[in-house]
This record gives sequence, C-alpha cells and structure tokens, in this order.
Amino acid sequence: MQRQNGSFSIRVPVNYEDTDAGGVVYYGNYLGYMERARNACLRFHGFPLTRIEKEDGMLFVVTNVELRYYLPARLDDELEVNLKVRQIRGARVSFMHQVLRGADRLVEGEIDLATVDSRTGRPCRIPERLKAGLRQHMAGVDDSDFSPRMLSAQPS
Repeated sequence: MQRQNGSFSIRVPVNYEDTDAGGVVYYGNYLGYMERARNACLRFHGFPLTRIEKEDGMLFVVTNVELRYYLPARLDDELEVNLKVRQIRGARVSFMHQVLRGADRLVEGEIDLATVDSRTGRPCRIPERLKAGLRQHMAGVDDSDFSPRMLSAQPS
C-alpha cells in the first residue's frame, strides 16, 4: 500500500480464481480489485468499514459504476490498483480508479457510493470526521494519469 500525489494504491496478484478458461481476468473481477483498494484506503486513513458501521451506524452502497477496459490482465500478472477521491458531497462520495500492469493501463473507472443508515437503509450524511479524512486524502491530487474521458464525466 502506498499513498502519493493524493492517490492511494495497492498491489494485487492475479490468481487462478480470477480468470476464465483462457487465463484472462473476468471483467467483473476488476470491481473487486477496486473495492479492495477503497477498503484499504479507508483503513489506512483510520476508517475501517467495521468502525464506520459501529460508531456511525452507516454503510456505503454503490450507486453508479462506469468502467473502461483497455487491455486484459492475465494469470500471474501483478497489478497496481490506484484510486483517488474525486468528489465528496452530502451523502455521496466518488472515487476514480485505475488498474495498471507496469506502465500499461488496463482498466479505469469511476465508482459512486452513497451513505445509508445501517438500521433503516435510508440515506444519511457522511460524518464530518470522515469527510475531513477523505478531503485530506484529496490534497495534492494529480489527475494527469487518468484519461480525460473519466475526468470529464460528471457524477450525478
């Protein structure tokens, strides 16, 4: 795990279970890699999901996913999964993700999450301490390594 220029990244090895019969990563598995990176980022900043649920009574739910595939990953590849917090507002947060193999960009996307009360499932505002932590993560964000298409997409 590492943090630099406002981004956060983890390394993910491609295992046999991630691939199809041809040894290529199944397209849906990239979402799992991205979720691992988000969870690791939150833990790194002192906000593990179990603590957020216990102390704030809040859960994150995915509300929108946009992915763009460029190249396939294969069995035994070592991937780097990067994320950046794009926007925080009210009860929503948007993350930009990128999956790399060395210098090759494989997949990138934007995932929007909403926060809901863990008991009622109703939307709830992101606690100020979590907003502050996410905003601190956003400091120094350099978007130059993400494609213009993903940067120009406006979250709803």
